[in-house]
Amino acid sequence: MDIRGRARTLHINYRTSHQIRMRADRLLAPEVADVDGNVEDRSGTVSVFSGAEPNITRWPSQDVEAAEVGRWLEQMISEGVQAQEMGVFVRSSGELDRARAAVTHAAIPFHLLDGSTQTAQGQISIATMHLAKGLEFRAVAVMACDDEIIPSQERLESVADDADLEEVYNTERHLLYVACTRARDYLWVSGVDPASEFLDDLHSA
Repeated sequence: MDIRGRARTLHINYRTSHQIRMRADRLLAPEVADVDGNVEDRSGTVSVFSGAEPNITRWPSQDVEAAEVGRWLEQMISEGVQAQEMGVFVRSSGELDRARAAVTHAAIPFHLLDGSTQTAQGQISIATMHLAKGLEFRAVAVMACDDEIIPSQERLESVADDADLEEVYNTERHLLYVACTRARDYLWVSGVDPASEFLDDLHSA
């Protein structure tokens, strides 16, 4: 039987719950092109299991955000998630102290990933979003998603034309997407007002 022209790629997601994938998908277009110009059609992707709805939140100050993330991490522990099954991601090294503050509120041991270290037994992993690719956790907190942090204000101010601006937005969205989809079962995304415009995308239907 000649099946030319009838084949299609089936996208099945075994890593991330339906609820997390559906929210994260709102950050990206239906088709995504990589640096080599290869286009991936993301429509029709399905997850094989369901989970809890992600928490997308905004807070009035960094101290309040850190305390709330800490409470959420404590809740995860109480629900049976082990410390090494949790990760906390921020946009860049400039926000790592905010991640440390949140984990300190939860009084849970942690270690900082630097690209060469692996997750450690009994410790929460803290890292920048750039180190998130390839990692997997049961629960992930993506915090410090403030205006001018993501998308990076420094990158936005460096653009020369509209094409460059679009590229910056696309790569910043993809960075957040990768961080969010490191979570298998539980996802928390938060920022301090004025929060990132990307949080509006995560909230939108």
